[in-house]
Amino acid sequence: MRALVLGGAGFIGLHLVERLVADGHDVVLVDDFSRGRDDERIAALRRTGAVDVRSADLTAPTAWPALPRDVDHVYLLAAVVGVRNVEADPARVLRVNTLTAAHLVDWLHPGLRVFFSSTSEVYAGGVDAGLVPVPTPEDVPVMIADVASPRLAYAISKLTGEALLLHGARARGCSTVIGRFHNVYGPRMGADHVIPEMALRAMAGEDPFRIWGADQFRAFCHVDDAVEAVVRLMATPAADGRIVHIGNDSEQTNIGDLAKLVLRLTGVAPAVRHLPAPSRSVHRRCPDLGALRRLTGFEPSVPLEEGVRRTLDWYRTWRGPAGPPSTVSEDVAGGR
Repeated sequence: MRALVLGGAGFIGLHLVERLVADGHDVVLVDDFSRGRDDERIAALRRTGAVDVRSADLTAPTAWPALPRDVDHVYLLAAVVGVRNVEADPARVLRVNTLTAAHLVDWLHPGLRVFFSSTSEVYAGGVDAGLVPVPTPEDVPVMIADVASPRLAYAISKLTGEALLLHGARARGCSTVIGRFHNVYGPRMGADHVIPEMALRAMAGEDPFRIWGADQFRAFCHVDDAVEAVVRLMATPAADGRIVHIGNDSEQTNIGDLAKLVLRLTGVAPAVRHLPAPSRSVHRRCPDLGALRRLTGFEPSVPLEEGVRRTLDWYRTWRGPAGPPSTVSEDVAGGR
């Protein structure tokens, strides 16, 4: 199989590329490298001879004719993500994410199988309003509580992308799977997500150690499990045209307890300072994985403590462009 991975230098994208190569497939990795880095891991993939790395701005119509058409699977993971980015420039989030999905639909040709990366953020309004249960199945209504809220621009862009792919791909003779990711974490995800953000502050010796929204709950999914779910869904014909949750529903974790775990694994014992959860941060988030299990037999395999340990091991040697963060992370602000 030959796969086209759009956003392949990003967090989930690169882990997916590595898995596809390990499974014996050829991959064309496309990224604009605005978030993902052309680093040693990508250099190692180049050396395998199985990965063709290309730089492209997927919001530009002129970028698409240059992409190879002799592929079997297409994975769209390219997007502007993160609460900080969304709140700083929601118009950019809407523009980049929607244009990329729309250009992909225009580029598609019959016979392709497409995976579109979506998000649990589409349920935030319904959960806040008390209309959506937790754990959350895929068949509940989604709602945008306030279209003018900058925070909701990401969810709007992803719902638009879902609709574009579900309707547009079918019209072009392609099959599509929509994966709504729930709180995926792991090595190489940057500094603006709750687990690495906590870890970097702990490693930097922050004391008192700040915890936002300690009474909230999330169900975290290690990136290796997320990639396994994606691979299984793309190999399952019954998933065609389906929206399916990707996550881990076996461990709903209190954020205060997560902080204790990170501090213990980091080997520090600072005083703790509890702070309120930021505005519009949902109290609880957890997927119902019933559909994923029925379709693929998937079960999460990486326990939280083991996954956090692996993540910390990577961040002990990572050096971000700006050093350890000193402000509330995008995940603590509700993108967990």
